[in-house]
Amino acid sequence: MKQTDKDIEISTMLVDWYKENQRDLPWRQTTDPYKIWISEIILQQTRVVQGLDYYYRFIDRFPTVDALAAASEEEVLKYWQGLGYYSRARNLHASAQYIMLHCGGIFPSSYETILSLKGIGEYTAAAIASFAWNMPYPVVDGNVYRVFSRLFALDTPIDTGKGKKEFYELANMLINPSNASMHNQAVMDFGALVCTPQAPYCISCPFQHKCLAFAGGNVLDYPVKQHKTKSRNRYFNYFHIEWNDRTFLSRRDKSDIWKGLYEFPLIETGQSVNFTELSSLPDFKAIFGFQTPLDIMLVLNEKKHVLSHQVIYANFYKVRISNKDSALDKFIEINSSELDNYAISRLTHIYFDKLAEDRKSTRLN
Repeated sequence: MKQTDKDIEISTMLVDWYKENQRDLPWRQTTDPYKIWISEIILQQTRVVQGLDYYYRFIDRFPTVDALAAASEEEVLKYWQGLGYYSRARNLHASAQYIMLHCGGIFPSSYETILSLKGIGEYTAAAIASFAWNMPYPVVDGNVYRVFSRLFALDTPIDTGKGKKEFYELANMLINPSNASMHNQAVMDFGALVCTPQAPYCISCPFQHKCLAFAGGNVLDYPVKQHKTKSRNRYFNYFHIEWNDRTFLSRRDKSDIWKGLYEFPLIETGQSVNFTELSSLPDFKAIFGFQTPLDIMLVLNEKKHVLSHQVIYANFYKVRISNKDSALDKFIEINSSELDNYAISRLTHIYFDKLAEDRKSTRLN
């Protein structure tokens, strides 16, 4: 379909708004595809205000593709700590190594090659290609779905193949090929700052007279989704075991959440259990053997930790022992002072925060 004057007008209005209201972000001040790539991966599940510090920290340690490729996966995960979705950090690392081996150490400038990199989908490839080289590939993310579904009152569910195709074609129709970079950044910022999910600023919106959802009085009905993601509950019981100045860890290596990260010895149960029920389980004996813990404190009680498709309810027990049973040999034994050297989940980090602020936890025996 041929682009119309109305399409160009919408893009022009977006860009004009952006010039006056754009956020001052470090990845906006560069055309380095590597730094744009890192920012886009960080921001996939993180708000800008939260992601800034992580971006600075990551780029400071890994300023170039070769620096990232040369690092160990464990170190990359450590610098990703707190962002969650650790498979993305592993994909970044793998793709950096691929670029060094197969692209001469130069970040590829072809959209198709960018798209072929591990962990990069159509949205991220379009963002990198347009922001770094002004290529006319439209970005289609949650902000874009929201802005355009409201503007045109499109009720095609965005979580269907038909919806994704329809919105991509619309976004492609509206993009100004000569100003693709600014257009894409404009619509993303507009969705983040004006056309927000729950409380859009319709009164000050420059598209108020064009927005069909506003005219219909049902802005919050868009975008439409057909399916709701099912979530499952999981129950984790962690044991922070202290033996003199030593403690014990294990590394998650299954195809599950937090793969490659470290954690304390864990018992996962099918439902919430108290300590009496927990200590009667065979898994408890598998950790402690025949020794009797000297002291056990419940530091976090059923801490709720929400992930994309599951909710974790976690108990963290701090345990002091006088002797080391051979049952602990299957864990990684380290000096307690070395804990900061190991990449951990955000949930475990919350435990350490709690431990630091409150030493008066419930004493169990």
